[in-house]
Amino acid sequence: MELRLVGPGPYRATRLWNEIIELFRAGMPLRKHRCRFKSYERCFKASEAVDCLHELLGSNQNFGPEVTRNQTVKLLKKFLKNHVIEDIKGRWGKEDFQDDGHLYRFPPSSPLRPYPKKPSCGKEVIKFPDWNEPRAGTSQEHIPVKSVTMNSEMWYKRHSIAIGEVPACKLVFRRELTQANIEEIWKSMTLSRLQKVLGLDSLDEVLDTKLVNSKHIVQNAYNVNKQGIVTLEDKSKELPHWILSAMKCLANWPSCSDLKQPTYSGFERDVFKTIVDYFDQMKEPLLTFHFFDVFVSVLGLLQKHSKAVEALQISCLLLPPENRKRLQLLVRMMARISFNKDLPPLSETVRTRTLMVQAFSRCILCSKDEMDLDELLAAKLVSFLMDNYQEILSVPSALKSSIEEHVVHLQRVQIKYAGADTDATIPPPSFCHQISTDEFEYQRATGSEEPLAALLEEIAMNKEISVKDKKKQLKQFQKSYPEVYRVRFPTPETEAVLFPEKTKQKPPILMWALKKPFQPFHRTRSFRM
Repeated sequence: MELRLVGPGPYRATRLWNEIIELFRAGMPLRKHRCRFKSYERCFKASEAVDCLHELLGSNQNFGPEVTRNQTVKLLKKFLKNHVIEDIKGRWGKEDFQDDGHLYRFPPSSPLRPYPKKPSCGKEVIKFPDWNEPRAGTSQEHIPVKSVTMNSEMWYKRHSIAIGEVPACKLVFRRELTQANIEEIWKSMTLSRLQKVLGLDSLDEVLDTKLVNSKHIVQNAYNVNKQGIVTLEDKSKELPHWILSAMKCLANWPSCSDLKQPTYSGFERDVFKTIVDYFDQMKEPLLTFHFFDVFVSVLGLLQKHSKAVEALQISCLLLPPENRKRLQLLVRMMARISFNKDLPPLSETVRTRTLMVQAFSRCILCSKDEMDLDELLAAKLVSFLMDNYQEILSVPSALKSSIEEHVVHLQRVQIKYAGADTDATIPPPSFCHQISTDEFEYQRATGSEEPLAALLEEIAMNKEISVKDKKKQLKQFQKSYPEVYRVRFPTPETEAVLFPEKTKQKPPILMWALKKPFQPFHRTRSFRM
């Protein structure tokens, strides 16, 4: 059977479970074996099953070559417990599988699992501040237009399309965004980006959006120190000092600044065991039970490195700040220990990197319902985290910039023209609507004359522009707002004052110019009579 990559999406763990079972049943050699003077058809030894499944997992893109033989044995124990396999006497239900010569076989019934039906949590529609809803006591029929300060350059830019009647327009004044509004925008745009990166039609099957705390996202994005580590507002949620000292000791080995190193042999292993014991006693993994399906879905993108990194960046931004900080410190320590050649081996039988993955996978990712592939999935994710922790555990700069630009845009005052987009780089706001000509005339007469008159005066008195440009701008203004223009320049003479005629003085006539040009002397003959 072809090995295929199970991509992101709902029930990915269940799909992987069924995928492995199908591959194992199709690839496991079955033959005749003898046990206690009796022959059994179509069965296999336990050690043969370990060999086959270990090779299968190592070559599968969903798991990879870092799967150990011990992890394979644990998975076969779960196979026996869930009746994927049974012993030759038909017994199953216990996790007493061992890597030995006992005989097992496949049951005749299908061991594949149906996809679970999750209770519908309902879609949470993130409400942006609705600018169409009027404040209490105000009418939307006649919105008073406030004065706007516009310089001549801005006005000329907005009216340089053509000389003619300007379409009906309306000054749009946005309400002030509250902190709650900004947090809602962060949550909505973050989840929208995550959905796009995962390539899903909806996040409903992998995440209950009601459990996403918008305050956590904003705190994780802005409350960081120079190293990019989250700073907590509640200091009681910090890691204990003795654990931080132990983690720094191994991460910076052999130079430990705040801990005196004892001289006895095996000290580093005792420190490591202390750290492992502390994280093992946590009631919930650092990535939380709520986000388990999200992170499992991200595992389907590991073949696309950049997308996987971005998806994990955004997913880790959803974590509670104390969880994110602990994850940052722990993964950074794991990576440094793995690459530290000066640190003595922490195990006699297991490589340091493999030991890091085995020791901390469960405290980083596991499901609340104890799913059968938890350990393998967690190991895959933790390995990727260790290799790319600096990128993954930093704030996604592109997402942050886009959200900040959107917030600034929502707070910006604009003039909306019917049939024209005043800001080509940003989609036209949905809260602007077309108004009638009578309403436009009413707004212009009641609130626009003073700022327009001030604008006209600025154009008239501007000495930095050329006479040609000034005449062009005044002509456009006259076409657009003839009444305002007529008040300022009631007669052509008042307008002509701005452009006084310069009397051209003729250059003085030099005396030498009147003389004939120099002619050479010619001798003439004199005739005597």
